[in-house]
Amino acid sequence: MNFSELECSLIRIVNASFMLQRETNFNHTLNMDKPTQYMLQEWIMYPSCSGMKMFLIPTVICFLAALISTPLVLLAICSNFSIRQETRFLLMGNTLVCDILYLLFYTTITICNTLNLKTPKHICVLFLFLLAVTYCGGVLTAAAMVVDTYMAVLWPLHYVSLLPATRTKKLIMLLWLCSFLSSGIAFLTLYFTQKQLPCPLEMCSLPVILLVALHGDDALKLCYILFIGIFLLCLSLILGCYIFLCYKTRETGIWKSVSSRASVTFLMHFTLLFFYFNPLILLLTDALLYMSQVIGLRTGLWVTLTICNVLIVLPKAVSPCLYGLRYRQIYNSLKLFLNLKKHRGVAPVR
Repeated sequence: MNFSELECSLIRIVNASFMLQRETNFNHTLNMDKPTQYMLQEWIMYPSCSGMKMFLIPTVICFLAALISTPLVLLAICSNFSIRQETRFLLMGNTLVCDILYLLFYTTITICNTLNLKTPKHICVLFLFLLAVTYCGGVLTAAAMVVDTYMAVLWPLHYVSLLPATRTKKLIMLLWLCSFLSSGIAFLTLYFTQKQLPCPLEMCSLPVILLVALHGDDALKLCYILFIGIFLLCLSLILGCYIFLCYKTRETGIWKSVSSRASVTFLMHFTLLFFYFNPLILLLTDALLYMSQVIGLRTGLWVTLTICNVLIVLPKAVSPCLYGLRYRQIYNSLKLFLNLKKHRGVAPVR
């Protein structure tokens, strides 16, 4: 069986399971003929829709955690004038905005798939485009945060003049523009180069679409690999900057204690970067192994589901808590705001 036939079989299996699950939810008793039973049995050999529903749990948990913590950190940044004038906090706030938007769009798609709601093609493409924009924006902002730290450490006397608050806001707008342009170019390239699918996919699921993309033509596969490769290149540049910073500051004595603020801050950033980019490495490895036919369809889909629904969303939920607890300015600003709100809620005694 060639890739085109396997792709059509995969899509038919997903569509059959999707429609059967939808019908089962409306009708408690469903009389299936032999071909339908065969399709269902074939799909049971792979992760079924009922099995895929368990991946909704970590996605929703991460989204709820970010929904609670992210607005608090953003409120602490926006409510304090001195914090709003610092470049690192403005970039951090932009990262958190990208993360919470990504979680919002991805959780919406996942819930629609779980409820067996058929998403129109244009709406599905719009959601995928917004996912690409927000993810790309988060990666670019993370790279900008490393450059900001690099300049603050190596050129402390010129740092304020190089990156004032007004220039940082323009930089954030430029990062959003680059995210929209890069995602738009990628989508337009795929639109004009991809061939018509042998079977229409009725399920707007990012893991399934990523797996189906590996059965496309060479242009689609090239875009898939290049898209991940560009993010891994950003990882290499970010990691190189951090290693160079450690090399430059090793004689200052800030790394002598494991519990020093510099060591803890570096460990926090390095851990977050690892969780941000490790899923991309796994996704690229999974794609290469699948195209080389080292792993099968079932393993490839399970790995892709785990990466998209667990590993990618996990750091986006953890980072607001780490930033809020690590930076004293944010913690004190949030604590002051909550104390003022509590005192205002107490009625004066007459």
